[in-house]
Amino acid sequence: MFVSMQRSLRAARLATFVFFALNGFLMGMWVVHIPVVERRAGIEHPTLGWLLLLLGAGAFVGMRLVGPLADRFGARLVVPASAALCAVAVVPPGLAANVWTLGVALLVLGFGNGCLDVAMNAHAVQVEHGYRRSVMSAFHATYSLGGVLAALIGARTLSWGWSPGTALGVAALLGLACAALAAPALLRSETKSPAVVSETAQATPRRIWLLAVLALLLMLCEGVANDWSALHLRDVLAAPAATAALAYGAFATAMTVGRLVADRVATRFGPVAVLRYGGGVAALGMTAAALSPWIPLALIGWAVFGIGMSGSVPQLFSAAGHADRNAAGANVARVAGLGYLGVLAGPALIGPLTHLAPLNITLLLPAAFCLVAASAAKVLRPQHNSATLRQSHSGV
Repeated sequence: MFVSMQRSLRAARLATFVFFALNGFLMGMWVVHIPVVERRAGIEHPTLGWLLLLLGAGAFVGMRLVGPLADRFGARLVVPASAALCAVAVVPPGLAANVWTLGVALLVLGFGNGCLDVAMNAHAVQVEHGYRRSVMSAFHATYSLGGVLAALIGARTLSWGWSPGTALGVAALLGLACAALAAPALLRSETKSPAVVSETAQATPRRIWLLAVLALLLMLCEGVANDWSALHLRDVLAAPAATAALAYGAFATAMTVGRLVADRVATRFGPVAVLRYGGGVAALGMTAAALSPWIPLALIGWAVFGIGMSGSVPQLFSAAGHADRNAAGANVARVAGLGYLGVLAGPALIGPLTHLAPLNITLLLPAAFCLVAASAAKVLRPQHNSATLRQSHSGV
């Protein structure tokens, strides 16, 4: 019986890896085709920027909707359904012929992405509970690896002259196949009555909102790195375009590698240490990158920033999911939803600030946010009434 349960848990963990990688792959395929889609729709960069807000709005709605559904019906049903929705939704942006159809397509894609994001994280919490140790960061690393795979495949299909509709259609078929194959391995969970879900969803502890605010701050920092790292090297240090692109590459690679090892660190030292020292390291890396007069040191700074950031957000998701197992999906949705707004707000916040101060000085703001998160790390200390991963974590 024990051996059978262990096999089931390992299969569920593998299936969760598949869904995280699938989410990263589907969204990566969209990102790779943005320039072509932009030309096809006949829009300029500013218009695209506004349309991408619809992607974020759809994701936020999807996150808030699917969280209670995961609690009510179980992740085994909601995760594959969300994955199928996300896979199908990646196709319409590739077929959009004008600004209106692209706007609707991005709203639907964002909705599907938000549903899958929360559903798979809710199931990841369930898997982590079975393992009784941290496994969340590795799932998030797999999401990044899915994006890398999308970049490689997307580059190849573009070189073959495939249209966005064709490439994204094939990606959708692959996504549907992966979701169907992985679905049976997901863990079963006890379905709850609507009354229980409603009661737990309404009684949101203050701790969950604090976790959500920390997710907002840290994912805002991640959004800054996504959109401003290359511009920092180009505009501040006069780096060539190819060299400037290495700034984001250094950040993303370091974050992926960090997430592959962050679970062992969290298991050994506890989630509080991951956020406390990770936030401090991230602040140090960002400060070094922002104030460096030399390109190599700036690249090292962006890499250190990625290492520090790597394990923090997954620990916030994990803590939210374990705070109340009856409302794991709803709590993850709250933290992920506010965090996603941070990803969108980060680039938008830095832009106006560059009118008041040089870009490298404005990058000190994310460094300060990392220090705030580090100072609030005790919020990750497991509560006596919540499910803990390891008893030793309470002593961190």
